[in-house]
Amino acid sequence: MSKGIKRSMLSLLAIVLMMGTVLAACGTSSEGETTTPPASEGNTNTETPAEEPAAGGKADNQAFRMNISTEPPSLDPAQAQDQTSFTVMVGLYEGLTRMNAAGEPEPAVAESWTTSEDGKTWTFKLRQDAKWSNGDPVTAHDFEYSWKRTLDANLNPPAPYAYQLYYLVNGAEYNTPDSGVTADQVGVKALDDYTLEVQLVNPTPYFLSLTSFFTYYPVHKATVEANPAWATEAASFVGNGPFTLAEWKHNDSIKLAKNDNYFNKDQINFTEVSMAMISEPQTELNLYNTGELDWTGGPNGEIPTEQIPVLKNDPEANLVIQGIASTYYMNFNNTKKPFDNAKVRRALAMAVNRQLMIDKITLGNQQPAYGFVSTGIKGLEKTFREEVIDTNYFTEDLEAAKKLWAEGIAEAGWDPATGFTITHNTGEGHKKIATALADMWKTAFGVTVKIEEQEWAVFLQNRTALNYDVARAGWGADYNDPMTFIDMFTSTSGNNDLGFNNAEYDQLVKDAYATQDNAKRMELMAKAEQILIGDNTALLPLYYYTRIWMNKPYVKDVVIDYSGNMDYTRGYIEKQ
Repeated sequence: MSKGIKRSMLSLLAIVLMMGTVLAACGTSSEGETTTPPASEGNTNTETPAEEPAAGGKADNQAFRMNISTEPPSLDPAQAQDQTSFTVMVGLYEGLTRMNAAGEPEPAVAESWTTSEDGKTWTFKLRQDAKWSNGDPVTAHDFEYSWKRTLDANLNPPAPYAYQLYYLVNGAEYNTPDSGVTADQVGVKALDDYTLEVQLVNPTPYFLSLTSFFTYYPVHKATVEANPAWATEAASFVGNGPFTLAEWKHNDSIKLAKNDNYFNKDQINFTEVSMAMISEPQTELNLYNTGELDWTGGPNGEIPTEQIPVLKNDPEANLVIQGIASTYYMNFNNTKKPFDNAKVRRALAMAVNRQLMIDKITLGNQQPAYGFVSTGIKGLEKTFREEVIDTNYFTEDLEAAKKLWAEGIAEAGWDPATGFTITHNTGEGHKKIATALADMWKTAFGVTVKIEEQEWAVFLQNRTALNYDVARAGWGADYNDPMTFIDMFTSTSGNNDLGFNNAEYDQLVKDAYATQDNAKRMELMAKAEQILIGDNTALLPLYYYTRIWMNKPYVKDVVIDYSGNMDYTRGYIEKQ
């Protein structure tokens, strides 16, 4: 046990006994959520390996039922930034590529591609039988329109993930107001209906994987321009994925139906995917136990924490605890007193006993986090986290934390009697973690910490607007490279909700983008993480996630990948 932390044990245990509810594995994926995943393969995991149907074959009823806990804030690829939205969207859209069960990109709307010798020009040949759910053909023009729309500096609201398209020539410039760069100068162009040319600023080894990510999905231009609210109702929604948006009862449920216009419809077995919005974990588990849900727990639901030890010891429970490349952390509002002081931020981070929290509250075999890049992300020869040791950034030390706290609040000119608030999205697990942090900080510093719960969409809006003191956060990998974590906190990133602004950090990210030397890239990203965590403690890492779930044994080929995302599109129900 770390120095000086033992004294908070009794009060923390009291919290555990008082609060008999759950820990949410993840709120967003962008709000992601490990036991350490295997090294450089990317730890692609599946609920069941891809397989031929068993002797019993496939059931007549191919309806799959799961819980997403809350209303998805957006199903528009330009606006989506969270795990809930992604889980719904994976069935409604398809990019140039899709990630297969092995975690590798494979042809989707693009049937083939070539790259130039310098790695900067990609030419995608699109299949000619891809259609939108309304029957219109999916063309290269749709991709060009969608990507440029996301980058448009005049898009309202701005696209939070626009920076994922900065790999394109003039992508960053077009996304900058008053830059003078026009849409025609952005490095994506439909050469004809079925040929898309992409010009990159620098060779990007993971670019093909990016083309499966939701920011790179196409949108149907006529639908978008006819109705600004096109992505908010089932009646107006048009997608190009394996399923259609059949029904959307807001704050209640979503129902997807098999898309007969999907080019690969013979590979799709589920005729229906029902997504409940149940926020109470015990209710979710009860519905699973009574056969009304086929899946409970991650990526979007929760299993009550106090049930996990029991379920671990029940061989019939089919409980899965899987390490994923995601980090659970707390945002510090770097623009607001006293969190604009690095000593205050570091003191708060050093006063947390992470292992105690994992052992007594989360109970999911998570791993304490002292960095931001999660376990399971590729490094140079091993994983990045094995090569860049996160405990070099800081360690838990209560006495040192008290000294830093006193110095920091004096420098900030802040009266601790003011106290501050931890904000979290709906979820008993998040509430338990916030309560434990408040207790540890009161024990360490005598400061009063309030806790405020907010509905998911409101919570995201407030966090983006820097309308908080300390806020719960999580981040899961969008592709298997440290950059998916590191470039999040550049000054131009739409996902930078810390108010962190550091010119040296920005330059390191820019230099890492530019080099083809992978060893140099890793060195630059390690230096950037040192600035983010080691020098500034701009955020508070808590743990590297695990995904925790149970599924009925008849559910086959529903995939949870290395980052914790679910792909249900190739799943099926086995005949009993």
